[in-house]
Amino acid sequence: MTHFRAMMGLLALLAAHAMPSTSAAARELLPDPAFANSAFVGEWWATQNIQLEYQAGALCGLVAGGTAQPWDAIVGFNGLSLAQGESYRLSITVSGDPGGPMRAVAQKAAEPWTVEGEIVRGLGPRQQTLTEDFTAAETHAEAQLVFQLGGADKPWRFCLNSASLQTGQEQLAKTASDATSAIRVNQLAYFPGGPKHATLVRSDPTRVPWQLLSASGQTVLSGTSKPQGYNASSGLDVHVIDFGGYREIGDGYRLVVEGDTSPPFSISDTAYGDLRADALSYFYKVRSGIEIKEEFAGKGYGHPAGHLGKAPNRGDTSVGCVDSRTARKVYGEDWGCGYKLNVAGGWYDAGDFGKYVVNGGIATAQLLGVYERALNHNRRSSPAVGDGLVRIPEAGNGIPDILDEARWELDFLMSMVVPEGEPYAGMAHHKVHGDRWPSGPILPNLDPELRVLHRPSTAATLNLAAAAAQGARLFARYDPAYSDKLLSAAVSAYQAAEANPAVYAPYSDGTIGGGDYQDDDVSDEFYWAASELYLSTGDQVWLDRAKASPHWSGPVFQPNGFDWRSVAALGRLQLATVPSKLPKRDLKAVQVSVREAAETYLDDQRKEAFGYMYNTERFGWGSNQSLIQNMIVVATAYDITGDKRYLQAVRESMDYILGRNALGISYVTGYGTTYAQRQFSYMFAAATDPSYPAVPKGALAGGPNSGLADDYAIGKLEGCAPQACYIDDPRSFSTNEIAINWNAPLSWIASFLADTP
Repeated sequence: MTHFRAMMGLLALLAAHAMPSTSAAARELLPDPAFANSAFVGEWWATQNIQLEYQAGALCGLVAGGTAQPWDAIVGFNGLSLAQGESYRLSITVSGDPGGPMRAVAQKAAEPWTVEGEIVRGLGPRQQTLTEDFTAAETHAEAQLVFQLGGADKPWRFCLNSASLQTGQEQLAKTASDATSAIRVNQLAYFPGGPKHATLVRSDPTRVPWQLLSASGQTVLSGTSKPQGYNASSGLDVHVIDFGGYREIGDGYRLVVEGDTSPPFSISDTAYGDLRADALSYFYKVRSGIEIKEEFAGKGYGHPAGHLGKAPNRGDTSVGCVDSRTARKVYGEDWGCGYKLNVAGGWYDAGDFGKYVVNGGIATAQLLGVYERALNHNRRSSPAVGDGLVRIPEAGNGIPDILDEARWELDFLMSMVVPEGEPYAGMAHHKVHGDRWPSGPILPNLDPELRVLHRPSTAATLNLAAAAAQGARLFARYDPAYSDKLLSAAVSAYQAAEANPAVYAPYSDGTIGGGDYQDDDVSDEFYWAASELYLSTGDQVWLDRAKASPHWSGPVFQPNGFDWRSVAALGRLQLATVPSKLPKRDLKAVQVSVREAAETYLDDQRKEAFGYMYNTERFGWGSNQSLIQNMIVVATAYDITGDKRYLQAVRESMDYILGRNALGISYVTGYGTTYAQRQFSYMFAAATDPSYPAVPKGALAGGPNSGLADDYAIGKLEGCAPQACYIDDPRSFSTNEIAINWNAPLSWIASFLADTP
């Protein structure tokens, strides 16, 4: 799950996306959009700390530095009006030298300054043309267009080369909620011998005929739907279509119901291999501290190494701790350190440039789990154990690619350890990120913010112990010295956590440049780390520690899945599947608990018309990865038992991720007909600025979040049914971000499906 960020409500409003329109009734509200006539310049105004200058084709202003809030420095135009329910298009061409923050707002011209449309962007010398379509929620007889330019430390020059506000525009662009078909299907592929269900959105409760068409248009199967009535999770009345009787492999199949046609899909037993490779290749693109080369990442994704200390980037090669003021604000004490660490490397956590040990720990563990499952259950026949599967520079070095990629993060995790002789020695710092949020979009090598270490935490230290212990046994045959290093780091970290068992990461307000990843219950981390150490060493001392945990025999599987905050389930899954000396009675007990959890998830699935295994009443932050974690539990039950009910249940639940859901969208970028592609990201920001790379193929969007934790989602989705609380827009970071700990379980389940035809 990504982090909670109160201030990101402003910073995440980055997307100013052009929406094509063919409306002929558009009417311009500004008198001189191109600034071609000096007679109209006098209608623009500015606060006293901006000196306006005009030249043909541009209205510029020198903005004073040292302001605190965006509205402390403003350029504006009054005399507008906005009508409730009317559509508008705000389009501007802007630049800044050397650059600064900009918030362009169409709003009411008096308190409470109600905002109807806005564009937020960090500006630089290059001109940017930005467009935002909006529909006014209220009527404002007196409205204005303002450019809020405050918040920069130093003076900068703002230039406006065009400013247009048109009304009468017809918005033609589709969002995720504008599904093109009432027939929701897995838009990638169904397995020939697997379940094949579609969900039909239809209020009529009577059965309706359907046809399955081949790519040539031939009817190959037909039947009638089964009405399900009202579905609370989606807020829709639905039917279910079962076409599982058809098994012929092929592409371009479609379902038809009374003239409504589904998106095309395949029937295939090989479709998930590419998804595995793309999901795994995501991690190279988010590496920190190394040049990202297009020959591996793909065209448009290359950039210089991020956070290596080259101007204007201050980097991670010599990072100190937060200052006293921040420490008092966050920790309630004047905490600090007198040393600096080289913490270059690792993966960027999510859409921002923070690096968090608790998120890195579970992501590394589940990435290693892709390799370990294939090693133990596919007798080395899986490409997941090979060298050459993933597009990375290390491919061909004789070490499996997944281990190479995991090593990049393992090295970072070990670098976060407090040096000997210092307070909290041996513990891992909780996180490293900028002391302020950067203005995006921006590439990591250009991030100018000062990087800082935050106080160590017990949770982070145990994440290091667990991931390093797992890595130690998997690297043993390829690099014994590195394996020994990992095991030593794991033992030292566990001992440091035992010496400091209650150093918790506190909740913060999200204003300090990074998320908090707050966690004040680390009993699950102790259990997970002890389990991994036992599996790697076979030493009774670690089994005794695991058995002493309340999680040894207590419930660890929850309806809404496990995540970085609740990792006991991961420890249980590892004990149940990794070959070890675990006594037979203990092994049976942990395996029975996995099977019991799987049966519970199957019961949930049978009640849900969209075929997924997840709590239907509330969708949480990162619900897609949580749902996949439940699938991993059921997949593990299949590995333990060979019971094909579990395999079929996982296959059907994957349908939801790939398009059989309330919104008819595939949540994996590049997979399906309609898929998420506008996720929040500083560097994969093509949806905000076309000069940036797009979100990579194989990236998993966070998914529906009925908590609505960002301003854009609140404004667009308030009152949504849980499954519909998602919008494919970079401003909605609480529903539509990307993250390493989301792509790791996606990689795991894609590999399971690819290797289990």
